[in-house]
Amino acid sequence: MDYTYFLSKKSLNRKPSPIRALVPLLKIPGIISLGAGNPNPETFPFSSFKICLKNGEVLDIEDKEMDEALQYGPTAGLPALIVWLREFQLAMHSPPYHDFAINIGTGSQDLLTKAFEMLIDPGDNVLIESPAYAGALSFLNSQSCTLIEIETDEQGLIPDSLSSTLSNWSSSKRYPKFIYTVPVGNNPTGGSVSIERKRTIYQIAHDFNILILEDDPYYYLQYNNPRIPSYFSLDTDGRVLRFDSMSKILSAGSRVGWVTGPAPLIGKIEIASQSTNLTPSFITQAIIYALLKNWKIPGFLIHVDKVTAFYKEKRDIFVKYADQYLRDVAQWSIPEAGMFVWIKLKGIEDSNELITKHAIEKKILAIPGE
Repeated sequence: MDYTYFLSKKSLNRKPSPIRALVPLLKIPGIISLGAGNPNPETFPFSSFKICLKNGEVLDIEDKEMDEALQYGPTAGLPALIVWLREFQLAMHSPPYHDFAINIGTGSQDLLTKAFEMLIDPGDNVLIESPAYAGALSFLNSQSCTLIEIETDEQGLIPDSLSSTLSNWSSSKRYPKFIYTVPVGNNPTGGSVSIERKRTIYQIAHDFNILILEDDPYYYLQYNNPRIPSYFSLDTDGRVLRFDSMSKILSAGSRVGWVTGPAPLIGKIEIASQSTNLTPSFITQAIIYALLKNWKIPGFLIHVDKVTAFYKEKRDIFVKYADQYLRDVAQWSIPEAGMFVWIKLKGIEDSNELITKHAIEKKILAIPGE
């Protein structure tokens, strides 16, 4: 694919940092660096970290791994963690192509906003599902672009709405480059797109030459087995950027997310990071890697299953009492993944006053829909 077609002028003009390019050379044995401004590790007050798990295990970060955690490193992320994540993506998604790249970020939101910036020029038209994730909207609304809403239902993005929008696109308007979607346990609707729909949507993306930005932090919180396969697993063209996160399954405060996709696009995201945050936290990555190295993929999935069971129980309790008290005044769909229920109130056009005043008085906090 010609990825240059999709890139914004800002992304095309960005050049790799000459200083960041030196980082891999620092690994050469005996190298004496007079270039990059790496602080001398002898000045660091830390010698090791001990990570105490709830099951009583203690993981140690020391020696070489400690040295890596305390110093600047490659912008793409901790090399050992990237290797682990690559094996994990292959095992979980079996993508049709294997020369994909991975970048770790300060949460997937960090990488998502950089992807938006990589693709959007002022005046562009951007396809989003409606309703859409508020965190993405807050950034997109600052990008001087026009948001084109694609309809959804309880099963997520509606293929006919996407196809109709693109089929009837006016030649006088800038053609969209991508669609942004949260396909599993959608925030805020709770909807999940079936594999049949995903295949149809992917074919539409292929036919109309748009990218798919698959924001999937709830993928491992699916309440039914087997899990619905990802867009990444269908990606024969190399047109999917997949965003994953540890926030909902390990720790929100860890701020570790990763993006997987075609190397030319991932490389542009990396260049953006070189001139912004330089690298994600290597201390945090070292902690996450120590845990994953100890667990291996099977152990990680055992943990994920426990987290999923926890939230499924919470969902069942919520739905039980919603059905008991709200059946006559509201309607909703039962989510099959994630952490969200989208409630439509009957006879109320604007939920803002109800939520911000009356619900707060009852010590209930919710997000008004628009």
